Amino acid sequence: MINTAVILAAGLGSRIRERTGEHPKGFLLIEDEPIIEISIQKLLEAGVTKIYLGTGYMKQDYENFALKYPQIECFHNEKFNSSGSMYTLYQLKDVIKTDFLLLESDVIYEKSALKDLLECEDANCILASGLTGSGDEVFIEADEHHQLLHMSKKREDLNDIYAELVGITKLSWKTFQQMCLCVEKFFSTDLTLDYEHGLVETAKTEKISVLKRNNLVWCEVDDEQHWSRAVSIVYPLIKAREQVPTLVKRNVLLNPGPATTTDTVKYAQVVPDICPRETEFGEVMEYISKELTKLAGHPEEYTTILFGGSGTAAVESILSSVVESEKAVLIINNGAYGKRMCQIAEIYGLHYLVYESAPDQPLDIQELEEVIEASSQKVAYLAIVHNETTTGLLNPLEAVGAICKKHRITMIVDAMSSFAAIPIDVNQMNISYLAASANKNLQGMAGVSFVIANKVQLEKTREIKPRNLYLNLYEQYLSFIHTKQMRFTPPVQTLYALKQAIIETKWEGIHNRYERYSKSWETLIEGINRLGLDYLVPKNCHSKIITSIIEPVHPNYNFNKMHDFFYENGFTIYPGKLDKQSTFRVANIGNITSKDMERFIALLESYLNRIKGGDSNS
Repeated sequence: MINTAVILAAGLGSRIRERTGEHPKGFLLIEDEPIIEISIQKLLEAGVTKIYLGTGYMKQDYENFALKYPQIECFHNEKFNSSGSMYTLYQLKDVIKTDFLLLESDVIYEKSALKDLLECEDANCILASGLTGSGDEVFIEADEHHQLLHMSKKREDLNDIYAELVGITKLSWKTFQQMCLCVEKFFSTDLTLDYEHGLVETAKTEKISVLKRNNLVWCEVDDEQHWSRAVSIVYPLIKAREQVPTLVKRNVLLNPGPATTTDTVKYAQVVPDICPRETEFGEVMEYISKELTKLAGHPEEYTTILFGGSGTAAVESILSSVVESEKAVLIINNGAYGKRMCQIAEIYGLHYLVYESAPDQPLDIQELEEVIEASSQKVAYLAIVHNETTTGLLNPLEAVGAICKKHRITMIVDAMSSFAAIPIDVNQMNISYLAASANKNLQGMAGVSFVIANKVQLEKTREIKPRNLYLNLYEQYLSFIHTKQMRFTPPVQTLYALKQAIIETKWEGIHNRYERYSKSWETLIEGINRLGLDYLVPKNCHSKIITSIIEPVHPNYNFNKMHDFFYENGFTIYPGKLDKQSTFRVANIGNITSKDMERFIALLESYLNRIKGGDSNS
């Protein structure tokens, strides 16, 4: 049992001195608590009874702080101005007599980081994560057995990048002594070595394993960008994770939304009752609106308008609020959701044209432009579904946006099944209005939809005679600008969940999320091909988000019975939406991984074998 820790806190912290003032980085406050104290409290909770605190710059701050904790003993690196972290650690060569945890003072991490290290069977173990892209990272190269080979902040120094250094390491006393011997030869000419250098040198003769945890939430704080990320994303997510009282039964939803959510999103709804007209709740909605905008555009040019309702509410709000009565909207219909936009246009009496395209084939961009140019009525608006949830067909927004720009057409996009997974740049793609919802790739709860609108275009709609009340886009926008409230009662708890989902989306990153989704999709496709099944949309125009699978031709096959079989085993699948083709749909969005998809394929194989064996009750 390890009960000793060393925290390296001698650094100058010059890159964030404007915020820290004359105090060390460890005294940066999150919710009125120094980050060094947050770390120490976690160490004590993990069973650590002795903490050595290596000081340098403004050592008196740490010495005064240590008076609160009898477990802390400060040791000072008098050459902190001209030395690195390895020299600070070296000061303990003859002091430490046991195995210990080594931490950096500016690391913010969740409790599981310590738990994972302490439970690791290896005597020497470096905690690592997947790549965060946060800047100033230390990259790790390891061998096939996950043993340390090299570390560097320069990617080009490594043959292969395996992981990123977190800043928490477990070391045996024997290895620490060897480490000190390894670096002594350098100190005669260079005291600026980092402890990472010492680890790499020691790894040439001692085994030092790399424990990689892709899902670990953590960050270091070296500059203002790091601090902003720590306060707005990392610490709120750590706090939410550590406050989950008990795990919720997990169902794997392979329907195209609502998606499987994290427990932290679920528990974000458990808040004290609050009137949605209070300033505090207005700040929650303002945060949501701004952060949703940032996921696709710049807040100076675009804004996000929130509605209580499903995704269709957002689509209907756009079509009924922004299309002028004397102008025509061209709707691209290559699936059930393009068809739904036609239904909305019909109900509101809009002048609309329909461009029909096959639901399982790529859009013919040249033909689309020819239709626009040949239209007897000037096309002023174009409405398109980005990822057609009927089949998984991905429509080419950039190409369509270029046509709209050329012909001065206002572009309207239903991005319900693509937003927050497939990267979207509303300005680059020439999108004026984009509709999406909380419960798909954002991995939030159902009940909130939203419109990301170009402010200049939105302002032009103020003179349009209202066709609606609840869904009037401009009035909803105007009210929020003035009051930070929705005009009508919002789904309060669902919005708290959405705030948490946005934090988690920002933590994972849209590109990384889409990579995770794509890996699950590849697993699905490999599986159904192996089982002799086929899917509709070709790979080159597939969204890799939802897949329409052709139903097996067998007298014992019945979709409802297959659905129930999966449901009983913790999976939910969805029926197809095509009139002329028998399909069922499998989505790979939400808080799932390729491992979940492997389990699904195994169940699917089991089910197909049962019906082929003559079990009609399957």
